[in-house]
Amino acid sequence: MKIIILSLCLMLALPAMAASGPEQLIKETSAKVVDEIKRNEDLFQNDPQRVYDLVNTLVLPHFDFVAMTDLALGRYKDDVNDQQRPAIVNEFRLLLVRTYSSALLEYADEVLVYLPMEGSEAEGEVTVRIEIEQAGGFPIPINYMLRNSDDGWKVFDVSVDEVSLVTNYRSSFARAIKKNGIDGLIETLRSRNES
Repeated sequence: MKIIILSLCLMLALPAMAASGPEQLIKETSAKVVDEIKRNEDLFQNDPQRVYDLVNTLVLPHFDFVAMTDLALGRYKDDVNDQQRPAIVNEFRLLLVRTYSSALLEYADEVLVYLPMEGSEAEGEVTVRIEIEQAGGFPIPINYMLRNSDDGWKVFDVSVDEVSLVTNYRSSFARAIKKNGIDGLIETLRSRNES
C-alpha cells in the first residue's frame, strides 16, 4: 500500500493546465513533488499539518474522488442516498490525504521509468504506465488510469503490480456496509480519520 500512495504523491502536484496531456502531466508533477520533498524535508518531518496542506493543495485536485468512491463502493453505490454520498466522498478523501501525507515523508529517491502509454487521449481515457526501480529488486509496475473531464485529466484509479487501489478498498467498504449499512461505513471512515 505504501508504494501505491507514494507513487500517487510523486505524480500529482502541478496544476493540470501546466501539462499538455496525461503523460506529460505525470512527468512534470513527479519532478515538482520530488523537488518539494527534498527542499523541505525537515519542515515536513517536524510539522505534519504542512504535509496535509501540501497534499490538499497540490495533489488532490487531480483526483476524481466521486468516481473513485463509486468504484470502491462497487455494487453498493446505488444504495447511497443524496445525503450520504458527500459524506462518504469526503471521508474517503480525508483517509487518502492522511495516507498520502505519511508516504510523502518516506520518499527515498526512487527512480521512475516511464513506459508507453495505453489508451487514447482522443477517446478521453488512458493508462499511464511507470515502473519504480528498486535497488536489488525487481521494478514495481504502476498504472495510472485517467479520464479527461471538463477540469482536465483526473486519476480515477491506480494499480500496482495489477492490484487496484480502489478495488483494495472495495472489500473493506463491503464488509462495513454488510455489518452496519451505509451510515456504518461513513462512521467507520470518520472514526479512522479521527484516530
